Amino acid sequence: MGWLFLKVLLVGMTFSGFLCPLLDFSISGKTRAPKPNIVIILADDMGWGDLGANWAETKGTAHLDKMASEGMRFVDFHAAASTCSPSRASLLTGRLGLRNGVTHNFAITSVGGLPLNETTLAEVLQHAGYATAMIEQENYVLNLRIPASHSCPTQVVSLSSQDLTSDAGTSLPASLAGKWHLGHHGSYHPNFRGFDYYFGIPYSHDMGCTDTPGYNYPPCPACPQRHGLWRSPERDCYTEVALPLYENLNIVEQPVNLSGLARKYAEKAVAFIEQASASGRPFLLYVGLAHMHVPLPVTPPLESPQNQRPYHASLREMDSLVGQIKDKVDHVAKENTLLWFTGDNGPWAQKCELAGSVGPFFGLWQTHQGGSSAKQTTWEGGHRVPALAYWPGRVPANVTSTALLSVLDIFPTAIALAGASLPPNRNFDGLDASEVLFGRSQVGHREGRVCDVPRPQ
Repeated sequence: MGWLFLKVLLVGMTFSGFLCPLLDFSISGKTRAPKPNIVIILADDMGWGDLGANWAETKGTAHLDKMASEGMRFVDFHAAASTCSPSRASLLTGRLGLRNGVTHNFAITSVGGLPLNETTLAEVLQHAGYATAMIEQENYVLNLRIPASHSCPTQVVSLSSQDLTSDAGTSLPASLAGKWHLGHHGSYHPNFRGFDYYFGIPYSHDMGCTDTPGYNYPPCPACPQRHGLWRSPERDCYTEVALPLYENLNIVEQPVNLSGLARKYAEKAVAFIEQASASGRPFLLYVGLAHMHVPLPVTPPLESPQNQRPYHASLREMDSLVGQIKDKVDHVAKENTLLWFTGDNGPWAQKCELAGSVGPFFGLWQTHQGGSSAKQTTWEGGHRVPALAYWPGRVPANVTSTALLSVLDIFPTAIALAGASLPPNRNFDGLDASEVLFGRSQVGHREGRVCDVPRPQ
């Protein structure tokens, strides 16, 4: 346990600013090309057909469609798995679940997470000199409990940390905002996996109750009232613990207000990009969105009555969030920032009108048998996802790539662009897609390779 204590101590010292003098925010040398900033935005349960640039029937993604016209759109891009945790683990390690050990979703009761012997993209880029800590935070206290008058059960936090501001008033940089879902206890927490700053929900936002539950099918109730009648919840509803929102090791809101979550994510991401750019060091920002996973938040009414469908409103909200992040990149770091947008898996068809579109990938044979061709299946609608890359001056504009690529490729591509080295003594399933990104090739994986079953190593 000694190594765990030392690790917690070092992270705590970093948060409180004691290690701030050891960080050099200047760029050394003027002959080397600057390392690119990398922004990865991962949508949740977004279908291939939910991107207007992919599917003409979709009308709610104006900002993403603009990004497609200004960058590269991938039409044969695939998630590494058709469920949340395995797909996210593969993005951060470049390895399929049979190698990295994550083959199923983690639950709220899971005590483990992404195996500790796996090296994440954030850890590699830290060693390559990337700034990985800077989203300005408010100062919250620990052991946050819901007041006695509140209706929700609470989860007590026993971890400790300080805020991110040093004695000199300089905030340290940051790198992760949004959904983690790769373990939330002890050393599995994102603060110990290369992300010096974390703001988000530790698992899917349907894995806890809220006071404003949003849209789900079947619908889930609000958190139980302390003094009042309570009906039996649906089988898939979580009512024992109110959904927490973390800032580093602190719970800062519980239950989460889902209607304000997109705004909070946008504010944190925009502030990070602004401050990290000012530091002069390259940065990594990974934003794991709650959209388009249920429950969908209750959003303000739309102008057009035909667009009142909750899923369409939520899609518009997600598109606006991505637009805010892209606008900030364009304003402060346009020439040297790769922005990569994609999804973790296909839409959750069992959610009926609250699920997205697979586009033309219906899986007719499967659906005729009464099954689904989307999330949680290996049919194409379950793993073919929308994907865009944007980097003015480097990634050619208004290009559609037919190269067979995968979420697995983000890890080796980002590492190559950063001039770093892959972790030694292990096999990787992704490839460096730089030649495709820069328009010099249309060749990705050999057909069928991303479906090869690897030997665990």
